Amino acid sequence: MEPTEIQRAVTATLSIAAELGLPAEDATVLNNSNKLILRVLPADVLARVAPEHEQVAQFEIDLALRLTDLGGPIAALEPRVAPRTYERDGFVVTLWTFYDPLPAATPPAYAEALVDLHAAMRKVDLPSPHYTDRVESALALLSDPSQTPDLGAEDREFLTTSLQNLTRAIQARRPAEQLLHGEPHPGNLLATTTGPRFIDLETCCRGPVEFDLAHAPEEVDAHYPDADQSLVRDCRLLVLAMITTWRWDLGDQFPNGRQFAHEWITELRAAYR
Repeated sequence: MEPTEIQRAVTATLSIAAELGLPAEDATVLNNSNKLILRVLPADVLARVAPEHEQVAQFEIDLALRLTDLGGPIAALEPRVAPRTYERDGFVVTLWTFYDPLPAATPPAYAEALVDLHAAMRKVDLPSPHYTDRVESALALLSDPSQTPDLGAEDREFLTTSLQNLTRAIQARRPAEQLLHGEPHPGNLLATTTGPRFIDLETCCRGPVEFDLAHAPEEVDAHYPDADQSLVRDCRLLVLAMITTWRWDLGDQFPNGRQFAHEWITELRAAYR
């Protein structure tokens, strides 16, 4: 979110929280990327804030409610208010339980949480995009230099070819598919007193479980039962090609994104040697 929007978003969030009867005197920014993540104090509520035109908040809430009923390891919605979206001044706000930070989950605990999440997700039937839709979005960025003007021709061709070839290789295996988290990387896994819990459900898509596993640290792979390690490798390379592409997007707000873009494309090239 642009700096000029942050204060408006904070004001809108505090106003909503106060109207709902939550003590809301201040808000601390925990993260600012595609969404603004706030800790509302002294209520100790986690608020996720997005511009109206960029959010899929109701989908995230619907999915969270279903997964909670199924015992899925996800962060809980704030229990003191109705589980719904709240809109104000062009922003959509959702309110969640705040968890005090604990040391990161160990690889076995990480894998167990992902297994449990996938088990719950297999019981959920909600319309969701396919993981290849995300690939197509990355390819669209690469095909439009006006959106990725700083990307050189050689790197543009390399990323395009990588995305296409890796997608074909994965699809050729005809892996079993199901509802996935979509981006269960360490930043989306909270260590809590009740065990690891996943956050940020807006990235959900359909695909093989190996696509989700590809977002976790490599040390987790060995602890996820029956994972196809060759498929995990292809998925890791596909994810790397996608996130590298996104860092070249003219509107990307990822912190130090361009630096990571250079590092990741070097890593991707090295994987083919």
